[in-house]
Amino acid sequence: MGKIKTHKASAKRFSLTGSGKVKMNHANHRHNLGHKTAKRKRGLRKGDYLSESMAPAIRTLINK
Repeated sequence: MGKIKTHKASAKRFSLTGSGKVKMNHANHRHNLGHKTAKRKRGLRKGDYLSESMAPAIRTLINK
């Protein structure tokens, strides 16, 4: 029986917490920051948890 390989691009972007939640960083914080508000940039700075509906798909990709 074959095994599912780890999707390396996803593994670099997501990680699991001890309780099984999927941690992620926000997108849109690399460039073109001049026209974004300070409040928006402040919110993008912080990490977040993936929604529970998307989490099973990512858990499958990162094989943990």
